[in-house]
Amino acid sequence: MADRSHIVKSYEQELGQLRSMMAQMGGIVENQVALALSAIADRNEEAADAAARQDPEVDQLEREVEGLAIRLLALRSPMAGDLREIVAALKITGDLERIGDYASSIARRSLRIRMPENQISLSGLRSMGRLVQENLRRSIDAITQQDSNRAMEVWHSDRAVDEYYTALFRELVTYMMEDARNIRACTELLFIAKNLERIGDHATNVAERVFYAVTGDNLPSLRPRGGPASGLTGAETTQEPDVR
Repeated sequence: MADRSHIVKSYEQELGQLRSMMAQMGGIVENQVALALSAIADRNEEAADAAARQDPEVDQLEREVEGLAIRLLALRSPMAGDLREIVAALKITGDLERIGDYASSIARRSLRIRMPENQISLSGLRSMGRLVQENLRRSIDAITQQDSNRAMEVWHSDRAVDEYYTALFRELVTYMMEDARNIRACTELLFIAKNLERIGDHATNVAERVFYAVTGDNLPSLRPRGGPASGLTGAETTQEPDVR
């Protein structure tokens, strides 16, 4: 009996370690996104550098979480909710790693923007960034608290992120049409807006996986969507941009 108790305790400790590592990874990517947005809004080069420097730490944590999850699957034969949580962890870490990549891309692009003075407003981008940050925070809270209600909130907010992107796309295209000197800056801002939209998509992926792990049910495969950006086909609006 003592040996069995030790095995159970060790298993629970390993599950706790898995949750802790995921929370740590989520906290880092959340900070990366905040730094990337500061790099744009405040022209903060130090924030941009800091966001990019955290990428290797995120990658390392992804490998560690995957290794522990595979160990648990191989050696512990988890069932029911534990099995769903461990399988979800394997997928969630991939989403978090991609969010970190997009944040790094935003940070790097922010350093290349040479904004024409008083010609381009960043208010729409800031608003979109705040919503994406909030959805990411709620998805990470859903992970740490195993909260299906938080996950549902993020899922329902996906449409608002899409609508922000559509409005911002049209605004930036208008700036380019009004003055050719805006084209270079607006092109970079379009990539940044698309990266934010993809961060929102990955945050929603996380929320869907948490919901399944907690409840055993899948959310509808068709998410609430905003309208596609004017001038883009459906395939183009869902394509992952270059994050290098």
